[in-house]
Amino acid sequence: MYVGGETSAPRGTLLYLHGSPSSGIQPPGMQAAAAALGLHVVSFSRAGYGSSSRHEGRSVGSIVADATDVLDALGASQAWVLGWSGGGPHALACAALAPERFPAAALIGGVAPYPADGIDWFEGMGPENVEDFQATMADPQNSIRWAERDWPKWRAVTAADIADTFGGLIDEVDRASLIGEFAEYNAAAMREGLREGYWGWVDDDWCFTKPWGFDLESISVPVHIWQGGHDKMVPWVHGQWLAAHVGNAVPHLLPDVGHLSLAMDGLPRIFEALIDS
Repeated sequence: MYVGGETSAPRGTLLYLHGSPSSGIQPPGMQAAAAALGLHVVSFSRAGYGSSSRHEGRSVGSIVADATDVLDALGASQAWVLGWSGGGPHALACAALAPERFPAAALIGGVAPYPADGIDWFEGMGPENVEDFQATMADPQNSIRWAERDWPKWRAVTAADIADTFGGLIDEVDRASLIGEFAEYNAAAMREGLREGYWGWVDDDWCFTKPWGFDLESISVPVHIWQGGHDKMVPWVHGQWLAAHVGNAVPHLLPDVGHLSLAMDGLPRIFEALIDS
């Protein structure tokens, strides 16, 4: 578990749920942005990532038990919840299944469920993710084969080569963000998440492409949907669909930013909008 800021922060706790694959290491600037608003941030590596035990057969909704256990360990009755990328569905699960503990949620480039009626789920998605998800949908065992192939390069990725390793999953906007501390962070978060194996990655793939275990439209707490038009990891149509189908959605659809650049530059306004809900 990773805790930032003072546990006596006057505004309370913010729970950060990481992407897929990644780990609970917090992005640069997250603690400072939270502290400026009187928050402390807590995060953890989901089941199967880092040193967290695998939860075989888990669903997206399974995250709620882990998230509430973390709050209980901190003595926190409630927390705002933020999910980036593959953390987005898990933040939605917290909002849907435990609204008394999570009074508002925010997603940065959050994944939409599959299938999502009315959209081509793959429209605008980078070729690596298209290949991964289509292979998984054809045969879940393909996700293991995919992970076995790509795990070695991602568990050893460095800041110097991370942009090239992302390949077609980023365009010029996100590539420009992968410099300095932010590049170091992304590489370190990947290495930590995949340090002991790839099961967190595989289980996330399986989670996203089967029923999530809750009803999106019935969510009763505010959910801020932040989506960039240059996002090739989780494309624009996912944010549009979620903004139209999540109960109490508050859309922030920004055509000029990407999956990475939104998180690098947008945390202060994302946090402010979240706690003002």
